[in-house]
Amino acid sequence: MNRKAVLIVDDEADIRELLVLTLSRMGVDADSASTIQEAREALKSRTYDLCLTDMRLPDGDGLELLRHIAENYGNTPVAVITAYGSTENAVAALKAGAFDYLAKPIKLEQLRPLVMSALKLPRPTQQRRASIGETSPPGGPRLLGESSPIQKSREMIGKLARSQAPVYITGESGSGKEVAARLIHLGSARADAPFIAVNCGAIPENLMESEFFGYKRGAFTGADADKIGYLQAAEKGTLFLDEVGDLPLAMQVKLLRVIQEKKVRPVGDTKEEPIDVRIISATHRSLAEQVDAGEFRQDLFYRLNVIELKMPSLREIPEDIPLMVQQVLERLARQSGTSPPVITEEAMLALRRYDFPGNVRELENILERALALCTENTITATDLYLTHGNNREKAPQLDGSLGTRGLPLHEFLDQIEREAIMKALEATRFNKTAAAKLLGITFRSLRYRLDRLGID
Repeated sequence: MNRKAVLIVDDEADIRELLVLTLSRMGVDADSASTIQEAREALKSRTYDLCLTDMRLPDGDGLELLRHIAENYGNTPVAVITAYGSTENAVAALKAGAFDYLAKPIKLEQLRPLVMSALKLPRPTQQRRASIGETSPPGGPRLLGESSPIQKSREMIGKLARSQAPVYITGESGSGKEVAARLIHLGSARADAPFIAVNCGAIPENLMESEFFGYKRGAFTGADADKIGYLQAAEKGTLFLDEVGDLPLAMQVKLLRVIQEKKVRPVGDTKEEPIDVRIISATHRSLAEQVDAGEFRQDLFYRLNVIELKMPSLREIPEDIPLMVQQVLERLARQSGTSPPVITEEAMLALRRYDFPGNVRELENILERALALCTENTITATDLYLTHGNNREKAPQLDGSLGTRGLPLHEFLDQIEREAIMKALEATRFNKTAAAKLLGITFRSLRYRLDRLGID
């Protein structure tokens, strides 16, 4: 078996010596160079599994070498070494395609996991298959569709899988943000480690710190034993923060420090523990607008939004609807042990004309309901019960008692809100988290509305 090889590029001899020695003890061959020109010559003579380069070099900077390797040795990941506290350089390198970064002074407990992750990166063909979902286990995540936006998303997922950079996934509720995050994880060097998904809007604010950081026995009343938090649970893997915009400001400060220091301190503990976790975040809202409104910290947004992946809405890819319908119905039929149903042309046309405010998740809910209601295993347009978008019933006009069903305005609005919430709950089998996503609101907001409207 061929030994792995790493190229170290730094003009400080003591750092080169430290890195070469450390990598040799890890069973890795290490060559070193002190300039970009020496690095270029080394790259010509040997294939490397990782290049670790300083940002400041006598004849240029690390970004120049990063671009050279990307253009000529595209399969070689590059990690950069930045000056202490140089957040801008680290983010710039990640945006340019760096695998990861290390801050000076270099800490071996951070160097070793970075090197091991880079050396475990799948081959490009393996990575591409995983990102498309071809190698996913049965029932695993898949990105359905063949349209241009979906193809671009797949391509981007493939690139992101070969990086450690934080990813910020945007898109409407139900557009497949978590699916994309899981595919990035499955196509990465972290695929064998945990993928922990957290709905930030579903955690009570007073439990945020203990849920994320864990706690030590006796830290507070009821803490009868040590408990690890989400960050430790995702060790060497990926932490997916869904609806990250719902994090309270106090928690945002703590999360920013974790990202910067790569350390976590459990509640009630006196010492910090190093962690190796990749963070992927998502929201259906605009974090930039939340920053402008003072609801989200700009420095945290800067660290989370290193690379943005936008998932298309179903309205943007109507040509993919027939394929999605076919595959979803086949999956539902397998789960129920029946043969796939026939869907009439009228029903398919109705789906193509529908605006899908809940996107792919809503499509799955509609088809699951239609499959349960249809007769003779044939889905008709009537079985779909489409009530929105181009099929939407005319909304009542607010012109006197007729427009408000004879109710005062506030009661009329409450009734409309109650009906919308009940439909979302029924469509999601009373899964409140899924219903909140379908409605385009946070879990906390839905819980408030349920209490206010007296919905049990």
